[in-house]
Amino acid sequence: MYRCATPALPRRRLLTALVASTALAGLFAASAAHAQIAPGHRYFPQRALRGELIVGVAPDVTLNKKPARLAPGARIRNAVDQWASPGSLFNTKLTVIYTTDMNGLLMDVWVLNDVELANKTWPTSAEQASKLVFDQASQVWLKP
Repeated sequence: MYRCATPALPRRRLLTALVASTALAGLFAASAAHAQIAPGHRYFPQRALRGELIVGVAPDVTLNKKPARLAPGARIRNAVDQWASPGSLFNTKLTVIYTTDMNGLLMDVWVLNDVELANKTWPTSAEQASKLVFDQASQVWLKP
């Protein structure tokens, strides 16, 4: 069986395509290096709570010394804001900020870095959050 050959590019267009692809590769390498910089404080939703998480065999976890479960499609982000699989965090005690879905399952989980660990005023329950005022810009909970 014979296949059609791809049309040959003129030498000038081939050289231009090669230079463009090399420039794009350099741009992607630079952006990857930029992404590896240690993050500062990330922005969390107001409904998020702080807790201690120990990941067991997925989807089972322990949250604040009580059994809990990860929701289907739950997202866990590590301290440098990259996706982490539950298996990579197995049996590790983590300080996290988390949100739950309407069934009470953990949906979004952020493992805190050193900058975020310094913010001690994040509420650990909905009752605490109702007694505080959240400043979205500075990500700080204040007493009214």
